[in-house]
Amino acid sequence: MKKSGPIIEKGIIAGNVYDKYATKNPFARYLMNGFINSIEDIISASGSSDIHEIGCGEGHLSLILVKKNRKVRASDFSQQVINRARDISKSVGADIQFKVAGIYELTPENDYAQLVVCCEVMEHLEDPQRALNLLSKLARPYMLVSVPREPLWRILNILRGKYLGNLGNTPGHIHHWSKKNFLLMLEKHFDIVKVHTPLPWIMVLCRAR
Repeated sequence: MKKSGPIIEKGIIAGNVYDKYATKNPFARYLMNGFINSIEDIISASGSSDIHEIGCGEGHLSLILVKKNRKVRASDFSQQVINRARDISKSVGADIQFKVAGIYELTPENDYAQLVVCCEVMEHLEDPQRALNLLSKLARPYMLVSVPREPLWRILNILRGKYLGNLGNTPGHIHHWSKKNFLLMLEKHFDIVKVHTPLPWIMVLCRAR
């Protein structure tokens, strides 16, 4: 299913501004292969088979996760992107349970998982500390989280001629972390188990205390 453009819901950009999962650009494909390979390595290291992807967007990553016969649930605040995710999932016969819920609406009683996945979400949140506090209660015991590695992310955007008026900042990104600063923030809530830096991301496997 072709994505026609970013979805706006409640004044917020939902899903992916740029469909990196379907890109045909050779360099972008190289970067995405690194991202996906790191995801698989970290999930294997956790030994997890019960996964909840939070902030799933159109469900592209959930589809990658479910291919390994894992039990995958997914949630997002946007009804529009969840509808799209359900359509895409149904079109390929994937068994994924999708739920409309913002990250702050999730509860430890109903939404915990052996592995919580939260990729490219934190940079969009107004209160990432509050989100991490909640995620530490949902992760039983693991969380996989990724964010853009700055300033590299914006430099690469500028080099490809994107978002020049915003100095390469992707629309919707309101927080920016270096590897050091991101790990310092995570360590307030989690123990760090494994760190990957596939260009241009920071990707971390954490264990709830």
